[in-house]
Amino acid sequence: MKRFLLFLPLLVALVIGIVLFAGIGKDPTRLESVLVGKPVPEFSLKDLHDPEVQLTSELFRGQVTLLNVWGTWCPACRDEHDDLMWLAKEKNVAIIGLNYKDDRDEALAWLDRLGDPYQSVIYDPRGTLGFDLGVYGAPETFVIDASGVVRYRHVGVVNETVWEQTLLPVVNEARGNG
Repeated sequence: MKRFLLFLPLLVALVIGIVLFAGIGKDPTRLESVLVGKPVPEFSLKDLHDPEVQLTSELFRGQVTLLNVWGTWCPACRDEHDDLMWLAKEKNVAIIGLNYKDDRDEALAWLDRLGDPYQSVIYDPRGTLGFDLGVYGAPETFVIDASGVVRYRHVGVVNETVWEQTLLPVVNEARGNG
């Protein structure tokens, strides 16, 4: 038994080494989604701006859109906000917001202060739609085609480089331009 204890640190180091080696070269922003190729989950949630309006998955029919998951509690969401404004205003990209696990008044104040790049904002205070989408946190952005099918999932900040190199090719393919 004492001999086994002598080899225990070596065994632990070997296991840790295998785990670390398995992660080398993997992109941490690329988390596969089981929803890619499937419709956006059915939902019925209130509009952030008008609580009397119920939004459903029909919101994603008719045009290719980005679904951007954000919250006022998320520092990275603040980092990407100016780029989302640029995409909406300069590039005419349709963006739907998913305000995730947030306070309505704080979210409205945020959009009033920083600008609103979203065509609509789904208010998801309990994270139910986020859960159905497999959201780990924020920001996350999904490319959804005109039929309401999820084409791609990006975890992390959307900026000009991410747009040009990653999302735009998927959007163009979804539009039939790729």
